[in-house]
Amino acid sequence: MTLIQFYLGLAVLLIVVGMVRMFLVRDRVARLVAMNVVGAGTLLILIALAARTDSVDPVLTALVITGLVITVAFTAVGALLISRIEEEP
Repeated sequence: MTLIQFYLGLAVLLIVVGMVRMFLVRDRVARLVAMNVVGAGTLLILIALAARTDSVDPVLTALVITGLVITVAFTAVGALLISRIEEEP
């Protein structure tokens, strides 16, 4: 098993665990965390695909960096929406 295969297997495991958790739990914060776990799995797949050859693919690396920024932004928006929904009477 190569290192890339290990990372791909770990990414698939993260995606599956995140999806199962997202479908089984009713708490909104837990679902938001599960969505972040799924997102981390997809970013790990992109990282593994970028490192397939000796020279790292700059397009996939840029996609991962952009994905990290988008994940942080959407997590903040999701947390704000959850707090607004929970404070409604």
